[in-house]
Amino acid sequence: MSILNVSRRGFLKSSGIVGGGLVVGFSLSGCGRAPLPIEPEAGGFVPNAFLQISPDNSIRFYCPRDEMGQGVTTGLATLIGEELDVDPAAFDVVFAGVHPDYNNPAMMVQNTGGSTSMKAHYLPLRQVGANTRAVLIEAAAIELNLRADQLETDNRYIIANGSRYPYGKFVNTAARLQAPEAAPLKSTDDFRYINHTFPRIDAVAKATGTAEFGIDIDIPGMHHAVVRRSPVTGALIESVDTSAAKAMPGVTDVIKISSGIAVVAQKYWQAKQAAQKLEPVWQEVPLGRMDSASLRHDYEQLMAGEDGVVAADEGDIEAGLEAAHGTLEAQYWTPYLAHAPLEPMNAVLNIADGKAELWSGTQSSQAAQGLVARFSGIDPENITVHNTYMGGAFGRRGFLTHVIEVTEIATAVDKPIQLVWSREDDIRHGVYRPSSLMKIRAGIDAQGNVTTWDAKRVGGNVGVDTLRSMLPGLFPGLGDGTINWMVGMADTTVRGWIADPTSIEGIFEDYDFENVKVTHTTVEHGLPLAFWRAVGHSYTSFAKESMMDELAIAAGVDPVEFRLTNTQNNPRLNNVIRIAGEVMREMQPAQGRYLGFAAHHSFATDVAEIAEVSIDNGKVRVHKVTCVVDCGIAVNPDVVRAQMEGSIMFGLTAALYGNLDLEGGAIRESNFHDYPILRMNEAPAVEVIIVDSGTEPTGVGEPGLPPIAPAVANAVFAATGQRLRSLPLKLQV
Repeated sequence: MSILNVSRRGFLKSSGIVGGGLVVGFSLSGCGRAPLPIEPEAGGFVPNAFLQISPDNSIRFYCPRDEMGQGVTTGLATLIGEELDVDPAAFDVVFAGVHPDYNNPAMMVQNTGGSTSMKAHYLPLRQVGANTRAVLIEAAAIELNLRADQLETDNRYIIANGSRYPYGKFVNTAARLQAPEAAPLKSTDDFRYINHTFPRIDAVAKATGTAEFGIDIDIPGMHHAVVRRSPVTGALIESVDTSAAKAMPGVTDVIKISSGIAVVAQKYWQAKQAAQKLEPVWQEVPLGRMDSASLRHDYEQLMAGEDGVVAADEGDIEAGLEAAHGTLEAQYWTPYLAHAPLEPMNAVLNIADGKAELWSGTQSSQAAQGLVARFSGIDPENITVHNTYMGGAFGRRGFLTHVIEVTEIATAVDKPIQLVWSREDDIRHGVYRPSSLMKIRAGIDAQGNVTTWDAKRVGGNVGVDTLRSMLPGLFPGLGDGTINWMVGMADTTVRGWIADPTSIEGIFEDYDFENVKVTHTTVEHGLPLAFWRAVGHSYTSFAKESMMDELAIAAGVDPVEFRLTNTQNNPRLNNVIRIAGEVMREMQPAQGRYLGFAAHHSFATDVAEIAEVSIDNGKVRVHKVTCVVDCGIAVNPDVVRAQMEGSIMFGLTAALYGNLDLEGGAIRESNFHDYPILRMNEAPAVEVIIVDSGTEPTGVGEPGLPPIAPAVANAVFAATGQRLRSLPLKLQV
């Protein structure tokens, strides 16, 4: 599979043929228009199109979502290929450029995230394939002088009277026809590719090293930039001595930018070494007076207070607690976390003759284009964004401060610039999952039903920082004053009126609580916050599923049966719990190993996980994780398994190791020696059981993560009797 890029172009009103080839455009915006032949401009780029079929029978698919390792190119090609009757491996897949028709239907902007790709595109892209197949059959019927119902298709070929004709033979005629808007879709019984396992279409490129990531980009005349930033977020430069840096070999420029001081050199290592010679003096800011202990103290004070926004309030909490057969109350802590993708942030920008070209793997090429426009003054129409493969994202590549930096640098020095963040840059100067302190009071009746659930979370709001980050790129024409006003209004709203949904999602929705109250209190100290894999579910699940386990133990009820009793109104989650429970009952762990259970619903997907653990010299070792997932139709079961496995490893890293400490307002950790990730010899065996509930596909990139931390914590309790209510999990010895 070759990866090209599509630049933004305008539509042509007339139909056209490209080098004798049919170009099929289709809008994901919900307008419902049929595929239309569109003529691209010179150079082979196809504007606002999802398919191009050429006379040589090659088929190019312009993928509207970004590939960050989640298998989206394979998944979306499968949707079209199923209805077009084309093996997904036969597509030439290219990353789409910036255009409104590539907006994510679930977000209304051109963005990849939130485990939305399969769910949002399942029907629209299938319709692309069905409509295109229909117009090709009609064209073949005309050319072969047959009725359409006398023709069949088979993997890029029209079958007529026992003869096979390539699709490409009929593209000239098809380009002159009006395609249907709603050709019939296949029944699930007729699927050849959807719900079948086959290799990912980018596997060979990645295995052979030919896949191009952002950090691989090299263009003529390119110089390299490294930015020296304040160790404390938000502190600006008071003064800096640049003389030593300017005297270093290969250095061409040393300039101030909005985030610090940039050093430009002929080579990356030259720029990095020179940046260390800078002697900046930074402003003092309030965050500089904080450390981890004082930050935690602030959370505790706010948890004890009465302030907060009520996010849910049903029934009567106090009456429910008074009438309960038994009650429990506990607090749970989760720390700040970095994303730490293996490929750190990077971008290449070339500005010349009033135009700009950007190469970077991002989760929003639209926002990247807008930021280049905003900080360079170049019209968006003259900015081409080349999206590349991403070496991991997990939400991090939706926050594009590196695009701002490279634009400021390239604009100032008039050279093609590659900006690369080091691992230390990304951990110490990036964006973070917020820390959270959560308290749950719960009551159960004599039959083991949870009747009352009173939950409170103290922590920062990701939604506000997301708005602050995305608005300048999505609306480059808006002034800073307007954006600051909008962000300020959002901040005021979530502090005093309506809880940010991402702050409390998942803390109460799964179970049948008669009396429910959820309160949120905002506290922010100045660290920039970002979506992190599974967002709010990544921490609320730990509190919720730990408390459910505690309640089951207190009631003397098996934890699986306890959850089944309390999900009678949630049949899909109940079914996943039931299946996982049956598997758990059949498991016979070796001596010294213990089982823990957790279940959670997120991104429209239900997951239950069983963790098998042992304790060795006070250290938690996870030997096996069994994951039962209902994500509707699994477009490619192997990709679903891979995403569950990846989520479990990512979540297990956070559960056992993830923690960022503040010292004088600065992040102490810097690289994998003090911000460790799970090593290969620590990775558990993972068994994934996919349950098909017959629904359309739901999310798979994130839902495997939320249950793993509580499942391990619950297993640790079974092994030791210690109830660990803080992450990362540390036993008292």
